[in-house]
Amino acid sequence: MKRYYRIMLGKKSVYSAECLAGNYIGVDFGINQDLTSSLPDNWRSFNQQFIPVFLVARPDKSKIAAGLACGFLWTVAMGLQSGDIVLCPDGQGRYNVGEVTGKYEYHPSSNLPHRRPVRWFTQKIDRSDMGNELRNSSGSIGTVSNIDRYGDEIERLLGGLAPQALSSSDPTIEDPSIFALEKHLEDFLVANWAKTDLSREYDLFQEDGEVTGQQYPTDTGPIDLLAISKDKTKLLVIELKKGRASDAVVGQIQRYMGFVKEELAEEGQAVHGIIIALDDDTRIRRALAVAPNISFYKYQVSFTLNKA
Repeated sequence: MKRYYRIMLGKKSVYSAECLAGNYIGVDFGINQDLTSSLPDNWRSFNQQFIPVFLVARPDKSKIAAGLACGFLWTVAMGLQSGDIVLCPDGQGRYNVGEVTGKYEYHPSSNLPHRRPVRWFTQKIDRSDMGNELRNSSGSIGTVSNIDRYGDEIERLLGGLAPQALSSSDPTIEDPSIFALEKHLEDFLVANWAKTDLSREYDLFQEDGEVTGQQYPTDTGPIDLLAISKDKTKLLVIELKKGRASDAVVGQIQRYMGFVKEELAEEGQAVHGIIIALDDDTRIRRALAVAPNISFYKYQVSFTLNKA
């Protein structure tokens, strides 16, 4: 089945034109070896093998940064399949769109040595033509992001059709207008982190001045936000829920926290969790009563008119 990905071609899309002319996408991450015989079927096995390699080459990086880099590398080298569609920002407000046409190739001594051949389409997609959800997801920080849930919209844009009216891809959201406000919660927290109470103790995880702790991938789904305490002794997993949170979210965040503890935490680092939702109920309060390392926060969406 066709899948859809947003791929950054170098920091700030610096290699976009080069990739377009050469009919490929690629990544680097400082692992200078041919991976052809070292690509298992799952990224977790790949990470276990190559995180130590990455850290030898980049001893200044953390295990969190190493896990992210190796996961992105595996996705481009192995996770993408022929026929998958890639959207690549060109650095000028548009996206080059293409279809993956072949297997992994290694091109040493090049800017992006780990490559996949791509057939680029003549159509481009303007960022301004995207719906809010797709615009936010395709503009997220990170080299690779899966945008499968926007496949229908992408196909419409490629066909020259306007995006559909405001709607939610989440069947549990009854009012799309409320959903549109709540959808920005994650981006709002990232942009205004310094103004929140959480910022007194934690910083969102960053690499080279960019937030990379947003939608951090794990083997059971992406973590909404990943933060680290200012003294580096604690990692914080944040799960955001639209509307009222059910007790099922406790198990979900515990799975993410288990991944962080086993795969990312340095020796001596503790792992904590926070659930942020519009409301709670008795069931989630009972579940949290026996999960002392998970806290619950409520958010509030407000709208004010001020006469000029």
